[in-house]
Amino acid sequence: MTYAANAAAMAQDRKSRGHRPSRADAEAAVRVLLEWSGDDPDREGLVDTPARVVRAYEEFFEGYNTDPAEQLARTFEETSDYDDLVLLRDVRLESHCEHHVVPIIGKAHVAYLPARRIVGISKLARVVELYAKRLQTQETLTSQIADTIQSVLQPRGVAVVVEAAHMCMTTRGIRKPGVSMMTRRLLGAFQTDLELRRDFLSSISMSGAGPG
Repeated sequence: MTYAANAAAMAQDRKSRGHRPSRADAEAAVRVLLEWSGDDPDREGLVDTPARVVRAYEEFFEGYNTDPAEQLARTFEETSDYDDLVLLRDVRLESHCEHHVVPIIGKAHVAYLPARRIVGISKLARVVELYAKRLQTQETLTSQIADTIQSVLQPRGVAVVVEAAHMCMTTRGIRKPGVSMMTRRLLGAFQTDLELRRDFLSSISMSGAGPG
């Protein structure tokens, strides 16, 4: 059995038993990648790199350890009958492409129309952050943010726009720097009310162009 096949079999066995790889497993995997790249993992500059990479991955992918929906659990019903647009612009996001595990850097604009409850704005930003801290495609990320807000808060509508640059196409492959991608998901009133949609898109356009 090849090393790759053996590693895959071991991974499947751990998954079937509900076990995650240990920190030692993760550091060993980084060490293999360093050696495969042609460098010496035992040289002074790299000897601590496996541990550093694993610690960095803990930060990059902390979103797997928390349910984003829980961030929206505490809401406020005393809104003084406020029923207009609530918009959080330019929420910086840092994610990783699930195809190449390289950075996606950009920003999200999140809006909703309260039906009865409102939520602290930091919680909206936290939902963006937790979904971003996973391996992602931008399309999935955009949908997850919008669908979670709609499901938990049950507002009259939700709108999410994400603008981001993908290092998988700016630093490798086609190598096209300066290119950004935009995705959006419109739910409820943002789908049916053209004036509301225009108001939302106009509001986020005033925040400046580009992924930031």
